[in-house]
Amino acid sequence: MGWGLTIPQIGLALLDHEDLAKQLPGWGYTDAWSAETSGTDAFVPLALTATWEPRLRLGTAIVPVYTRGPALIAMSAATMAATAPGRFVLGLGASSPVIVGNWNGIDFDEPYRKTRDVLRIVKQALAGERVDGTFDTLTIKRFKLEQAPATPPPIMLAALRPQMLRLAGQEADGAILNWLAAYDVAQCLEAIGTQTETAARIFVCPTDDTEYARNLGRTLISTYLTVPAYAAFHDWLGRGDALRRMHEAWAAGDRAGAAKAIPDQVVDDLVLHGTPESVRGQVQAYADAGVTTPVIALLPTPDPDVAGIVRRLGRAS
Repeated sequence: MGWGLTIPQIGLALLDHEDLAKQLPGWGYTDAWSAETSGTDAFVPLALTATWEPRLRLGTAIVPVYTRGPALIAMSAATMAATAPGRFVLGLGASSPVIVGNWNGIDFDEPYRKTRDVLRIVKQALAGERVDGTFDTLTIKRFKLEQAPATPPPIMLAALRPQMLRLAGQEADGAILNWLAAYDVAQCLEAIGTQTETAARIFVCPTDDTEYARNLGRTLISTYLTVPAYAAFHDWLGRGDALRRMHEAWAAGDRAGAAKAIPDQVVDDLVLHGTPESVRGQVQAYADAGVTTPVIALLPTPDPDVAGIVRRLGRAS
């Protein structure tokens, strides 16, 4: 079982992560996973971490399949595979209409087919094959990596609902889960349908200030879970009724009301809080449910000692 941390940490400059990265294995972390929303890109933090600490496995969670062409994704993945041989995992996913459409000006059309096409193209390219053909959502003409990795890195797929989860199980090397409770894991694993690696990004706010943690959690949940794909995911998981008032307020333009409408239990299930030691035990519950690599996404807390919190969340603590 792995034990991952999302990098970079909020509030810590990118180049100030070197000391933290070097400490992670001693604190029980096996992995460092990047994200790509509106902060850093997915690859540069991992490239730096690869040089700072050679014991960590490195993964992207995720690289959107819309915002880079598949050839560029393959080149970036091959570069990371050469930088950290045997230690890099490429995580791909559809991302969201906000990131793809609103922020990058790209049509968010046919996310399942687009994700499947890019997955297949990148797999072929990383295997050293020439990619030349028409897929459902795009056409590639005679692309071949100049230096394909001797051993292609694993490709994992971010998935929320049964169709994408099955694709992760059938054609990728694993699935990346997000915004779920530990007791939701079994339903996702059943949909994947095969025994494969699963990573789950788990949002944590290690603090005894319950009001602070819940307020932050409500803001995040109302922002994320009103995105159509996440809304459908939580309907599928059985939270439709619990989140109905949130969706109604959000649709009416009442952002504050939407956050207030989220029940405490939903917040507590999706944004873990309490002492770092308590939170570590809550993260372990995901592993006990079948997640092979829990990836901690540390949210800001009233405690400025980020390194101390990361240490106490570590599996070796």
